Amino acid sequence: MIPLLTALVLAAPPNIILIVADDLGYGELGCYGQKKIRTPNLDRMAKEGMRFTRFYSGSPVCAPSRCTLMTGKHTGHAWIRDNREAKPEGQTPLPHSEITLAELLKKQGYATAAIGKWGLGPPGSSGDPLKRGFDHFFGYNCQRHAHSHYPTWVYRDTETIKLENDGKTGKQHTQDLFDIETLKFVEIKREQPFFLYLPFIIPHVALQTDDAWLEEYRALKWDDPPYKGGKGYLPHPTPRAAYAAMVTRMDRTVGRLLDKLKELKRDRDTLVLFTSDNGATHDVGGADTGFFDSVAGLNGRKGSVYEGGLRVPLIAWQPGTIEAGKVSDHVAYFPDLLPTIMEWIGQQTATPKGLDGLSFAPTLRGKEQKPHDYLLWEFPGYGGQQAVIQGKWKGMRRNLNKGKNEFELYDLNADPMETKNVAAVNSEVVKRLEKILIEGRTPSKLFPIKGLKESP
Repeated sequence: MIPLLTALVLAAPPNIILIVADDLGYGELGCYGQKKIRTPNLDRMAKEGMRFTRFYSGSPVCAPSRCTLMTGKHTGHAWIRDNREAKPEGQTPLPHSEITLAELLKKQGYATAAIGKWGLGPPGSSGDPLKRGFDHFFGYNCQRHAHSHYPTWVYRDTETIKLENDGKTGKQHTQDLFDIETLKFVEIKREQPFFLYLPFIIPHVALQTDDAWLEEYRALKWDDPPYKGGKGYLPHPTPRAAYAAMVTRMDRTVGRLLDKLKELKRDRDTLVLFTSDNGATHDVGGADTGFFDSVAGLNGRKGSVYEGGLRVPLIAWQPGTIEAGKVSDHVAYFPDLLPTIMEWIGQQTATPKGLDGLSFAPTLRGKEQKPHDYLLWEFPGYGGQQAVIQGKWKGMRRNLNKGKNEFELYDLNADPMETKNVAAVNSEVVKRLEKILIEGRTPSKLFPIKGLKESP
């Protein structure tokens, strides 16, 4: 008994790696039905792990979605509910009162790093990643700065690192830099538990790629008319090839990371999660979601509370712990990640009380899973929107800031593409969901929805 007890005491908690793509659509990976873009490493990750078919982002746009991920609160309770810039750079900061996933893991002895795009508070503010539980930060603080993959500078902790770029092109694409930084961190921290948060920029426009990435897609000779630019985005001679090449390049980073974990013999004690911050972008900046079937036929895009704006991939991988080749239809979303990770490392009692997230660690372990009573979204942007999912039903209200209050209702089991509004023939369901949209939220002074009715 003594050797066994000693082994249990000495066993290190699992590492956590959370990869978040930027504007990657539900249908843009091979394992989710993509036919044109090659993602062999993410497909392998799904084959060796678990793929979710009903996973949702925290919001249809960047900053609030990342806020729900970090805090475990849905956007009816979250501090940040829309994109809003702060001066001189960055976005609305998380206040000191909000507790982040990184802070919780750091208290459990984890080394922590964020590599990619932050967007939850300017340097030096209460939302600075170095003040929110991260020992190390590399990349962009501001999401507007991240509109270029060839920026003239990035942050390394508190330092500004100058790059050999001009904002349009150059020698240092940030995905290459993230690749190097990621592998370096894993190598250095291989002897201790670590939390590595990788909010990559791909495939967010602008379309900027190394010519070497483009080679395999240009060789396919797609009908690929040039994108002339406009609305702040750069032109590109072969935009479809560029978009596909960017996604495949990110996939290569994932493959290198999985291989590094195996090389260091840390693959079997590391949970790797891959997802996207919201649904596929609109057809701006040269993106062509129709050509790639980026949302797999779903309705809506980024900025919309329809399925195409919210439903995203989720792949979970930990060889020997998560059964290979599993597909789950458990309904979950970004606020669930915090409690899931805390339960995964055996520290669920350290999870703050009163969060909206529900751990899906039982699903990852192949155990019986408690379902959500409901999932809720509130988004003041794009006209003002709310949405709720309960069981097979999805209710929503749009254009609230314009004085409209029409309730839409969809049976996602029978109509996952949201083609038929059945609110008129399901009045009791509508009343129940309207009540949730009222009682399941708190008003926000920072991000009000002007036309929101407080009672049905």
